[in-house]
Amino acid sequence: MKTCDLKTIVVLFSILLLSTSLMAQTIAVLQQGKSTSIRGLSVVDDSVTWISGSKGTVAITRNGGKNWDWQQVKGFEQADFRDIEAFSDKEAVIMSSGTPALILKTVDGGVNWQVKYRNTDTAYFFDAMDFANSKHGLVLGDPIKGKFILMETVDGGDNWKMFDNLPKALPGEAAFAASGTCLRFDKNTISIVTGGSISRELVLYCDSYPTYWTPNETLLKHEKSSQGAFSLSSSYGVIVGGDYKEDHQTDSVSEYYFYSGKEISNENGVFLSKKPPSGFQSCVEFIRDKIFLSTGTPGSNITTDGGKTWTKIDDVSYNVCRKAKHGKLVLLAGNDGKIGILKI
Repeated sequence: MKTCDLKTIVVLFSILLLSTSLMAQTIAVLQQGKSTSIRGLSVVDDSVTWISGSKGTVAITRNGGKNWDWQQVKGFEQADFRDIEAFSDKEAVIMSSGTPALILKTVDGGVNWQVKYRNTDTAYFFDAMDFANSKHGLVLGDPIKGKFILMETVDGGDNWKMFDNLPKALPGEAAFAASGTCLRFDKNTISIVTGGSISRELVLYCDSYPTYWTPNETLLKHEKSSQGAFSLSSSYGVIVGGDYKEDHQTDSVSEYYFYSGKEISNENGVFLSKKPPSGFQSCVEFIRDKIFLSTGTPGSNITTDGGKTWTKIDDVSYNVCRKAKHGKLVLLAGNDGKIGILKI
């Protein structure tokens, strides 16, 4: 057999394997029909997941999403819990957007919730929460007097104080409380993505902590208050967003790092996706290797090449998608109490 023929067969076989793999990735609805919009999602492991949403709603599953225990947090039935961080089936922290700005915690599986932070100042609007570990966490809020608000805890959410080094915000710049993933925090970096009249990624490298923030303008669509970066991944540097008011527009809704070529790039080596997701995406999550899942109102998409090209795998609207911190379970959640599971 000629070498060129063998190479052709190998390439065609690889394409077939990739196509088969993408076709095998589907999303199945587990729950729906609840009068709540879910944006908070924390998948602890392959068994335990917590969700949070509007109308003071919180729910937990202990069997991988098969059954859910739902509740309205007593005394907070009108709160919009836009984000949640869970550490076990007993311990979780929830954050509300709107007034008052609230952070609550449970250590008994949601039987009781304690207020750990409360601020009635109408200028405060919390967008997202993330923890680098079970003790050290941050809550991001929209700018006040030209600086983004960052609240910090070092004791698992029991006490909160203002972060020592607040990132500066430009006029018309804000963050989106869409999926709790416009903020990512790990032991090495704190990263924030923004939108509005400008769209940037703001990064604080923890080895220089708390010296200075590094701002990088994204390539995503921006200028209007409904546009910009909505979510960034916890690995490799994939950012998604777009325009939630014109959610089927696919122009400039995703960018990625670590590739070279003729794609549109900025000076920091960031590229717009060659084949973008199917419109506005409110969340992106790292799955494994170079595989990422994104979701938004036009549906969910997957990439197997680190964000360069995306394939739509589902038409259902979701707000957030998250992978287990310890395990393989991947869940999605959205309006009307909808919860889905990614099957690979």
